[in-house]
Amino acid sequence: MGIFSIWSSAFVVSLATLIAIVSSHPEGLAGILDALGRATGIVGLLMLLLAAALSARVPGFDRWFGGLTRLWKTHHRLGAGSLVLLLLHPVLLSLAQAESGLDAAVQLLFPPLSDWPIWAGWAGLLLMMVFLAPSFSFFGHPDYRRWKLLHRLAGPAVIFALMHAWQYGRTLPANVDKWLWTVMAAMAVGAVAWRFVFSRRIGRLRYRVARVVAVANNLVELVLEPAGRRRLEYDAGQFVYMAPFDRELAAGHGEEHPYTLSSSPDEKNLRIAIKDLGDASRAIQTIRPGTRVTIEGPYGRFFPDREADGEHGKQLWIAGGIGITPFLGRARWISGRQRRCDVRLVYCVQDEARARFLEELNAISETLEGFQVIPHFFYRQGPLDAGFLVTHVPDLVEREAFVCGPPGLNTLAKRLLIGVGVGRKRIHTEEFELL
Repeated sequence: MGIFSIWSSAFVVSLATLIAIVSSHPEGLAGILDALGRATGIVGLLMLLLAAALSARVPGFDRWFGGLTRLWKTHHRLGAGSLVLLLLHPVLLSLAQAESGLDAAVQLLFPPLSDWPIWAGWAGLLLMMVFLAPSFSFFGHPDYRRWKLLHRLAGPAVIFALMHAWQYGRTLPANVDKWLWTVMAAMAVGAVAWRFVFSRRIGRLRYRVARVVAVANNLVELVLEPAGRRRLEYDAGQFVYMAPFDRELAAGHGEEHPYTLSSSPDEKNLRIAIKDLGDASRAIQTIRPGTRVTIEGPYGRFFPDREADGEHGKQLWIAGGIGITPFLGRARWISGRQRRCDVRLVYCVQDEARARFLEELNAISETLEGFQVIPHFFYRQGPLDAGFLVTHVPDLVEREAFVCGPPGLNTLAKRLLIGVGVGRKRIHTEEFELL
């Protein structure tokens, strides 16, 4: 619903811009290029402001989009689309002026310094190129810390772009331009205000590390106890942003990173399983009990809302590596309440040594009717295939499927499930790419 509303807004403004352009009756190639240049500026800026509005990361708001992962994908697509359109904006306008000569085109692009709105537009565009470029796969997988820092340039970029649009808005009728940018600016400013002011004061909960359980040499499960009056309310399978404040850490002090909750919502304390996957997660393997941390969330909508009420239909869970954590939290919750269920968990790992929490999951399956764990070991059975799934879960086409693991497994499992007849809408995946 949320995604539809966002793209509908972009479509409506694009349509209004098109109608305004056609009504102005542009003449000749120069007129058409000028009209297209103005249109790309309007729609590109709108998409930039919508992307900024979606960056607020207000807990619960992401559910309107089907979870934070889907909201972030919409945010990324809007940002990429806005960059392309805003790059075309000056190119098309200069080509329109080129009919009057090269000097006219250059003068349009690079006027005297006194024409500050033009230079404000250039400043906004250059800042966009700096903070958005690392998000494109062409430049390789971005460094998370650098990516977060560069995205702070989004605020100044939006301000410069609005300064430019406010002075040169001349496409939409009457004062529609002004009203559009005023409303969109308010949304963007509200998002930034929440992100950098209010979320720090009211959106983050204080916890401390009560215990550090070494699950393996590269995996710990932190047990966090409330350090304030409020404690997190969440559904099993959701995730949070956690920031540790331990200056003895080799990396990640005060940095927030997304981690899935492995605890049951019925537990007093939180549990978070963290695998060594980067500098911050590697350093956190040595975090000390008593360390202060902040928690922001919860986020995600991996399991549908109706599942929170314990209505368990037939389900197939496919986990890979640390992707077991949302299923672990879910299994602990169902087991703690002794709810009836019909769940088949296919746990994909390289070998027995890497099957973290398998012993606990097997113990749950022995006491919880309808819960079955099906290990899949790559060294013995090769990559997951349709034959394995059909053999171990004969009625899988009747089941709702949930997949969480490395991107390769998510893609493979989705393709296999669709291939055997599971509908796309019955397949739910969770991933944490630049969340």
